[in-house]
Amino acid sequence: MRLRIGALATAAVAGTGAAAGYLGLVTGALPLDLGVGRRSRPLGPRTIGIAAPREVVFDVIAQPYLGRATRAMREKVQVLERGSDLVLAAHRTPVAGGRLTTTTVETVRFTRPDRIDFRLVRGPVPAVTESFVLTEQPPGTRLVYEGTLATDLWRAGQWWGDLVTPRWEATVATSLAAIREEAERRAKAL
Repeated sequence: MRLRIGALATAAVAGTGAAAGYLGLVTGALPLDLGVGRRSRPLGPRTIGIAAPREVVFDVIAQPYLGRATRAMREKVQVLERGSDLVLAAHRTPVAGGRLTTTTVETVRFTRPDRIDFRLVRGPVPAVTESFVLTEQPPGTRLVYEGTLATDLWRAGQWWGDLVTPRWEATVATSLAAIREEAERRAKAL
């Protein structure tokens, strides 16, 4: 009987540890960056046309980082450190139907007027680099998003990347739609 209770206790502790580890990975609270068995995969490319001048589009993207963020953006983005062309920012994204929030910490570098680069510092995967490249394209701006997402631990990491990548790209698609909407609204007001 003692052996059975001990086995059940061990299983309960192991299960609790596994659940806590999973929640830590999903929310970005327990980043795992081992550097072994690293596999990379592309993010994007995704191209959108925006009926607004390139400077307006750049300003819309940069505002929550370099300027005064709206209340809605302050709930999503918190600037931790700010320089003239580089910020360190925490991004909060609801996951699991809004029951959990993933927090990523990224550097964001601004090269006015045509490029914004993101590099993951802490999150649910060990490495992500992304860029928004803006080019003038009559009657407005062409925005190209692309990047790379990397995971560790060979097949296990590939499986995790298979779960994370679609959600990551869906979050970016939502952001791009919001950027287009706000830039076009501002361009009409000019």
